[in-house]
Amino acid sequence: MTTMTQTSARFREFKMPDVGEGLTEAEILKWFVQPGDTVTDGQVVCEVETAKAAVELPIPFDGVVHELRFAEGTTVDVGEVIITVDVAPGSEDAPAPAAAPAQEPVEAAPAEEPKGRTPVLVGYGVAESSTKRRPRKGAAPEAAAVAAAVQAELNGHGSAAPVADAPPVGRPLAKPPVRKLAKDLGIDLATVVPTGKDGIITREDVHAAAAPVAAAVAVAPEAAEPVAVSVPETPATVGSARETRIPVKGVRKAIAQAMVGSAFTAPHVTEFVTVDVTRTMKLVAELKEDKEMAGVRVNPLLIIAKALLVAIKRNPEVNAAWDEANQEIVQKHYVNLGIAAATPRGLIVPNIKDAHDKTLPQLAAALGELVATARDGKTSPAAMAGGTVTITNVGVFGVDTGTPILNPGESAILAVGAIKLQPWVHKGKVKPRQVTTLALSFDHRLVDGELGSKVLADVAAILEQPKRLITWA
Repeated sequence: MTTMTQTSARFREFKMPDVGEGLTEAEILKWFVQPGDTVTDGQVVCEVETAKAAVELPIPFDGVVHELRFAEGTTVDVGEVIITVDVAPGSEDAPAPAAAPAQEPVEAAPAEEPKGRTPVLVGYGVAESSTKRRPRKGAAPEAAAVAAAVQAELNGHGSAAPVADAPPVGRPLAKPPVRKLAKDLGIDLATVVPTGKDGIITREDVHAAAAPVAAAVAVAPEAAEPVAVSVPETPATVGSARETRIPVKGVRKAIAQAMVGSAFTAPHVTEFVTVDVTRTMKLVAELKEDKEMAGVRVNPLLIIAKALLVAIKRNPEVNAAWDEANQEIVQKHYVNLGIAAATPRGLIVPNIKDAHDKTLPQLAAALGELVATARDGKTSPAAMAGGTVTITNVGVFGVDTGTPILNPGESAILAVGAIKLQPWVHKGKVKPRQVTTLALSFDHRLVDGELGSKVLADVAAILEQPKRLITWA
């Protein structure tokens, strides 16, 4: 997975590797080194975020960092050089280490500048480089650019007064997100008057430059498709932020693509059942006191997971995948049980490999490890690959149920609602019982209504009478 290039006897390049399964890009979250730092073979130099996970990248050789090609927050294609290292430092012909790429400018008291060196966004004395950035793919259509510009102006992004110290020549100074915004709006940064500190172009500058374009289109509507805009009743305030735009990348981008692909590829069916889980809750309380379960977390999700595994064993046809290319149904003789986890980075679905073979204590230990790893943001891409069915516990948010969307490539997903004390007819009398609602979504290409109903009914029956874990297993 390590990718590197030897450009000369002196310098070696380290390229962005494919840290997942066929991933095409990753975002640099953090650099742990700077130009001039000494690095050793195996030392972590940066952390990147892919569509699946945050991963630390180690450098595969010793030397001194010569250049960081990209700033933090930049999305880089797999195969692009991200860092160059001087593997034979001390030679007379060695050029000075290049400064780190430009980061977000920070308001701070001005510091005294070293003599004979030219200040830049970060550091001093950037070495000239012949490396050219590969242009990003695609461009926004003109009509979409016009619509975005009109909406931005109406939302209160006004123009600001120009500053006198803007750099007159050279590449315009702007952060990567601002460059992307300008590209999406069709604005040439060379024509934008910067208002930021040290001549940096801001988002507001780009929106201000886009405003005349929107006005021109309003005069000549035949130049583009008409755009319907809802004008606010109150006038927009210059400089007020009425919207926040968040770049779609990393985990969020992967979630969006996966959910759209799943929703519009697999015909979803969702069935519901409400069940009395009072006996299951009593079993959970008893297991917490069991010496065999010491050191592992016991909760209702553990019993629900075991119940689903038993239901799959009784109805193995539900554990399958649809192979569109070969027009085949692939029956899985193993269960990699996915657990949907909400993390600070977004929704991820790591899975427990070969969950069907695990005893209850082993399953509890695997669940605990999975949740802890996800919470710490250390879930690896491999841990999220190869799932067959998934459980999503929406009950932890107090939600009764939902209609979950299938994880791509899987046949079913079970949503578990909140367990609440409710009036319930038990042995001919209305009594307060602990009740929950289960929802099972399944791919109707693979799973007929009868099969899906049997699986859901089996899970409910086990939770109502947990002794079936023994009799049915």
